[in-house]
Amino acid sequence: MSKIKEELQKRILVLDGAMGTMLQQYNFSEEDFRGERFKDYPSPLKGNNDLLSITQPKAIAEIHAKYFEAGADIVETNTFSGTTIAMADYDMEDLVYELNYESAKIAKEVADEFTKEQPEKPRFVAGSIGPTNRTASLSPDVNRPEYRAITFNELRVAYKQQVEALIDGGVDMLLVETIFDTLNAKAALFAIEEVKEERHIDIPIMVSGTITDASGRTLSGQTVEAFLTSVSHIPLLSVGFNCALGAQQLQPYLQRLSDETEFFTSAHPNAGLPNAFGEYDETPEQMQGYIEAYLKDNLINIIGGCCGTSPEHIKAIAEVAQKYKPRKIVIPA
Repeated sequence: MSKIKEELQKRILVLDGAMGTMLQQYNFSEEDFRGERFKDYPSPLKGNNDLLSITQPKAIAEIHAKYFEAGADIVETNTFSGTTIAMADYDMEDLVYELNYESAKIAKEVADEFTKEQPEKPRFVAGSIGPTNRTASLSPDVNRPEYRAITFNELRVAYKQQVEALIDGGVDMLLVETIFDTLNAKAALFAIEEVKEERHIDIPIMVSGTITDASGRTLSGQTVEAFLTSVSHIPLLSVGFNCALGAQQLQPYLQRLSDETEFFTSAHPNAGLPNAFGEYDETPEQMQGYIEAYLKDNLINIIGGCCGTSPEHIKAIAEVAQKYKPRKIVIPA
């Protein structure tokens, strides 16, 4: 914990870009996803990116290395869907511990190699904890507003298993990200606190919400300030936003967040908004320009990219981040 805090006092830290965007370039087939071990598995497995940490570990390590080479200080583990809840889509609930453990191990090995080469620029691994594909606050059935597809306790149990495996695999911090429903995030934070207490450890926690549209609210209806209040009872390393919006659209919400919090702040926006084909067109240079506006306004401590971002985007972001001092934390009156 002290090491990462020390680095955050010195400089703006750079987070990696999109894992999914990079994996698309490999054009992995169903057979590639299966590998030898799962070649006779009864369910279709193509699209289960987390599984690639077991069946294509070399590709995952290569992607982490590319982001570190581009200037990232922190890479995220390939575990965005690493819970029993999300893995139920592939009938792979039993593999959750192994998926998270192996993903953390791959990322940590690559990070250690880079740290060894450049001890003055230590590299870190954030255990990526996604929101799952269920929401605890809202009903998925418009005709039954009282119905919930998942409970807080089911989420807590699933997240706890993921957290234990990520820690065992060697992550430096945990990143609860792409939060569209803060109740899901609170279950994850509760699980993390349980593990910390049981193991007598302290591990830095990053929290990153998602503003879903121009209303400036999360999917479950919270404003920036309400979201911040909902998660601030935990001693967090950082709080921020990622996904859904591009860097330009995200700026006003980051401004509000930065004004209100004593935690470090983070952002990893998309490469603009998706086009008609669901692709992201914002170039590294365009994104760099928008990110520079954050830096000029002293909004940020950790900066990276989400959907559509590549090592080229991260390189451009890292180059501009070097020129600015990290956001100083001003305690609100």
